[in-house]
Amino acid sequence: MNLEDLLAQLGLEPGDLSGEGDLEFEDVEVEADEALLRGPPMRIVVPPGEAGGAAETGPSFDWREFGDFEPILEEANLPIEEVRFGNTRSDGGTRKEVVKLGGERAMPFYMDAENPNDPVPTFDVFDMRIGLPRSIRQHFDEVMEDPGEWAKRSVEEFGAEMVTVHLVSTDPNVEDRSPGEASKAVEDVLEAVDVPVVIGGSGNPSKDVDVLVEAAGVAEGERCLLASANMDLDNQRLVDACQEYDHNLLSFVSMDINAQKELNRKLLKMGLDRDRLVMDPTTAALGYGLDYSLSLFQRLRLDGLGGDEEVNFPLSSAGTNAWGARESWMKAGDRNWGDRMKRGPLWETITGLTLILSGADLLMALHPKSVSTIQEVVERMNGRVDRTVEDNWITAV
Repeated sequence: MNLEDLLAQLGLEPGDLSGEGDLEFEDVEVEADEALLRGPPMRIVVPPGEAGGAAETGPSFDWREFGDFEPILEEANLPIEEVRFGNTRSDGGTRKEVVKLGGERAMPFYMDAENPNDPVPTFDVFDMRIGLPRSIRQHFDEVMEDPGEWAKRSVEEFGAEMVTVHLVSTDPNVEDRSPGEASKAVEDVLEAVDVPVVIGGSGNPSKDVDVLVEAAGVAEGERCLLASANMDLDNQRLVDACQEYDHNLLSFVSMDINAQKELNRKLLKMGLDRDRLVMDPTTAALGYGLDYSLSLFQRLRLDGLGGDEEVNFPLSSAGTNAWGARESWMKAGDRNWGDRMKRGPLWETITGLTLILSGADLLMALHPKSVSTIQEVVERMNGRVDRTVEDNWITAV
């Protein structure tokens, strides 16, 4: 029977099938060894059975016949090195608590593996007032002239577990402060807070080594992270400072796995202990190359777990690079971008969480709500928080 014959039996014309909408047949029984219906595109809806269950549309089977699901587990050939940040008084420092990163034997939050240490956000502070978007500045405006007070607010009001002090004033193109002047900011931060500290330079290759070596001496015994070594610096001096004054060292490259391996190899040959090395392969923000960073972080972590001793180290991500994306801070104008006071922390949070899920252990961040959201997501992913969200997080920015 063709479609025209079927329609004739139902008292319909072929034109009745034109246009949009559903055509329902009730109490229709078709008996045929083989049926071929030709006509306009059709959607056939089979009603549920009398008991409320779905009508049979094919052979039935019991999925339990396949047995229990057993995930394919493979032991890590090499755990990620565990790196300790901060020394307590018993270790010769003044920090209240120690933060440990690394030690993983699986990718982040893998259901059948237990990684010993959570990813940790670190609040960025600066040794001078710098231009920041209003959504960040509103939280720190009155303390931005004092890095110690800036760090203190980050810890006491916003729950920072670590703090990063950036010595941007040392750049010859900014204020060209001396290493000694910059070290005073490091002293102020260490006195103001008792959490582990990351010490960053200005990024100027002509000054950073002198600045970081001076700061390392001032912070002797506190087990800080010096940020950072790269291919263009006198890395031997940085390695010697870490070994002499008991600090860790960040190995920074620009999105190149082979360069990361080469720099790590050189730093280790220069005498850096393996448990002092952290990698930073560069963070590209959401919409500005985040997919490249995601791939890099995943590849480095998987290679490390797979037994590559040149890259089995904790990973650091500058989630703050999200604020370089114009969508995070610019006025939208005629574009429907939404409230920029909310866009910024969203941009930073998504950038940070993406890279934490890709293997990042340390995340530099600027906005308090970004940090608290990331901390809560980590707690939830590890099963330590089980409650309903009473308020939309974005209302708190």
